Amino acid sequence: MPLNRSLPLTALGLAACLALSGCAGGRKAAPAPVVAGRAPQAAPPPAASAEAPRRRARPAPAHEDAVEQCLRRELETWLGAPYRFGGNDRSGVDCSGFVKRLYADAFGLALPRTTAEQLGAGEPAPEEALQAGDLVFFYLNNGKTRHVGVYLSEGAFAHASTSKGVVISQLAQDYWRRGYHGARRVLPPGAPLAFAEE
Repeated sequence: MPLNRSLPLTALGLAACLALSGCAGGRKAAPAPVVAGRAPQAAPPPAASAEAPRRRARPAPAHEDAVEQCLRRELETWLGAPYRFGGNDRSGVDCSGFVKRLYADAFGLALPRTTAEQLGAGEPAPEEALQAGDLVFFYLNNGKTRHVGVYLSEGAFAHASTSKGVVISQLAQDYWRRGYHGARRVLPPGAPLAFAEE
């Protein structure tokens, strides 16, 4: 099934995952105002700040916190899994196989299998505004090797390293900085906020 047709189901699956796994971060959604004879109205968005956004220093909105918590919870079961080209399970996994399984297990989202295909999924995400769950891409070894990982927060991303297996690394490290190619946002916007804690 094409990625864009599965987004409504993915948003529902993501909301269910977050509600059932307790990934809401303890925040409660504000109730929508009710006016007699009218349907509830959503609260207006917060006013934009006059300050330019600072790289990874801004506080994460509630949905980013929830996404990151779900990713880290699932990631705990993967850390240290060895690298194996073409692998897609905890006995051995490559970078795109890891990303595909992490998204399937954490959010029920079916991503393409290869790094090249994943590079075409979702929408471009600007480096200065990366969010938890964005896919981060690298061209390494003078552009001969493509690599993908999952952004967490504050410059950290999870990936399957050829030398260390599944690890968390920092985008600011010189090796990753030099090879950074771009990012893609594949999670539906605001999907974690599709539920409210009771």
